[in-house]
Amino acid sequence: TDAEVNTRKKTFTEAQTERLEQAERTVLIKCPPKLNEKILLQYLSSHGNIRSHFFFENRGIHALIEFSEKNSIASLQDAVGIPSAEHHVVPFKSRLFTFTLKNPVSQAAEGTPVHLSPQSHIAVNELIQKLSHADSISNQMYILLNEFQLTEENIKLRFLACSLVRDFARAYFPDSMVKPFGSSVNTFGKLGCDVDMFLDFHDVQKHATKMKKGPFEMEYQMKRLPSERLATQKILSVIGDCLDNFGPGYVSVQKILNARCPLVKFSHQPTGFQCDLSVSNSIAIKSSELLYIYGCLDPRVRALVFTVRCWARVHGLTNSVPGTWITNFSLTMMVIFFLQKRSPPIIPTLDQLKELADEKDKHIIGGYDCSFVSDLSKIKPTKNTEPLDALLSDFFEYFGNFDFRKNSINLRKGKEVNKPESSPLYIWNPFEQDLNISKNVNQPQLEKFVAMARESAWILQKEEKTQRMINKEPWGLAALLIPFGKSNPSKMKNRMKGMGSETIRSLLDSLKLNNANSLQKAVGK
Repeated sequence: TDAEVNTRKKTFTEAQTERLEQAERTVLIKCPPKLNEKILLQYLSSHGNIRSHFFFENRGIHALIEFSEKNSIASLQDAVGIPSAEHHVVPFKSRLFTFTLKNPVSQAAEGTPVHLSPQSHIAVNELIQKLSHADSISNQMYILLNEFQLTEENIKLRFLACSLVRDFARAYFPDSMVKPFGSSVNTFGKLGCDVDMFLDFHDVQKHATKMKKGPFEMEYQMKRLPSERLATQKILSVIGDCLDNFGPGYVSVQKILNARCPLVKFSHQPTGFQCDLSVSNSIAIKSSELLYIYGCLDPRVRALVFTVRCWARVHGLTNSVPGTWITNFSLTMMVIFFLQKRSPPIIPTLDQLKELADEKDKHIIGGYDCSFVSDLSKIKPTKNTEPLDALLSDFFEYFGNFDFRKNSINLRKGKEVNKPESSPLYIWNPFEQDLNISKNVNQPQLEKFVAMARESAWILQKEEKTQRMINKEPWGLAALLIPFGKSNPSKMKNRMKGMGSETIRSLLDSLKLNNANSLQKAVGK
């Protein structure tokens, strides 16, 4: 839609600022089960104009109401009562309210079912059914994207979750912000993913530089601590305690303060999100912005990333539990790298984005150069018109035959470079150039990925679309989302027969028979 194109063209910072401001004007209301939407909106409108609203299901029906003016919330808060004193309550007045009907019987009769916005994606089995009816693999990929990507409503709910935490942080640090980063904002988030948020004090630092005028050097008296890490731990500890002790709907609050990046984990029942709160991590925010730019440049980028990630999850290549699996972040980087290498390239390399940066885009963080252009209109659109189905097939072909033993993946340069060390999979961190973002991946997991990629390339090449379409059997992408061997075991056996030379080659790869003599002997056998 036009609206989507317009939001896509905003810089990352503009888009975030707008959404944070929106969240400040928003409240969340738990509604009675039988509800007259018109009467509810009429009542709320007495406190001010409503800019937007939607309903969703999460342990009962909730309404997210965005007012046009922030002072409408104060007006509503003045009209709301404290819960009856059968339980002792913590008298913290948040922006979460419960509405019940005064005359449940007569009012409920007037209620009509409201439209509920989905907050989770459909099951893979349902998705396969939908995909089987599509007329091309490219369309299948866009259907998958549409079903899995974050909706406008879900994004608003995520920013509200951050804004509600900010209400607590503000009590101690009036100028602080709580902002989402990672999958909630980088255009690659899937419905149901966690909300990563961070406490940002950067506005406080900007304020400090302004106080240079006049005859005095002026500064606040502040508590001094031996390290930034200790300050971070103390701040998170106190905010975590506040959420745990005073915040309505905050449960399972865990303070993980000795981690490399200290954080507070919690579940926010009213919005239904699992959340991680940390203190400003500038490089993580630059990574979010970089992915946001790539996601906005060409619609094929997100369609291919969502497809590959869904495929990887179905085949057990990724996992929600940390381990030796490939992560979604690594997969996303592999897709971006693959698209940088097309001829002509579909998206620019990070070095090319850096060349387009102007003065305000220059950022050195902890000694690392994190500069790249923020204005999307300065990036020339690609002349590449390859269809998505060809890109998907080529992605599997490319990584099914990639020389992982020798080469690493570098998004700055957009080309394979020799591995600096012997990790099975080496993907350079785009900013912290001495780090491998896939260091956790072991050899068996990488081999499984390669085998699945080859099998998927084979299936796509042998696709008999016409016959599949008549039978409405899973075909194309739908066939790739069924764990291999389950759809038709006999076909699988025949296919394995036809893979003789390919299988020998992969066996040789895995045995690392580099010696020419032993290689010849093995082929002879």
